[in-house]
Amino acid sequence: MPDKELPNAVDRFRKRHPDIWKAFNELGDHCHQAGPLDEKTRRLVKLALSIGAGLEGATHSAVRAARKSGITDDEVDHVAVLAISTLGLPAATRAMTWIGDTARRAS
Repeated sequence: MPDKELPNAVDRFRKRHPDIWKAFNELGDHCHQAGPLDEKTRRLVKLALSIGAGLEGATHSAVRAARKSGITDDEVDHVAVLAISTLGLPAATRAMTWIGDTARRAS
């Protein structure tokens, strides 16, 4: 994610701990390349993990990354719909709200 898009708290961390930030990003790059999943699948999995863990900021980040890699809004929304049977309707609705947050910020 470009630094200009970082939430304030994350940007402060990046500036205060640049070596840790660099290592964290390198770890993420290595994890993405460590297996056979293609880019689209990796992005959708990261979104699902963020939703399942109940992490709002990570969900926002995963949605932005998914959209930048060409994943459609319908595909992103489908991940939230799939959460209904595993996490329940309230968690899926929460995810849909977070997904909507990123759409409003992008427009």
